[in-house]
Amino acid sequence: MDDRPGCLSGLLKLFLLDKVFDWLQDRFGYGNGCMGCGCGLILTVIFLGLAASILFGTNWFHISF
Repeated sequence: MDDRPGCLSGLLKLFLLDKVFDWLQDRFGYGNGCMGCGCGLILTVIFLGLAASILFGTNWFHISF
């Protein structure tokens, strides 16, 4: 069973993830909120997890035994 996405779809997902991340950082990221941190650190961790999921084809929510 070979259901891996192609290269073009992965690039499109990374492009869209980048645009959403930039928009969220402008709205809620570093510099907004208490102590100048805001939600920037949380957004960065989520972004890195999603980027790793796209790059390595990992499904973090698929649990099988």
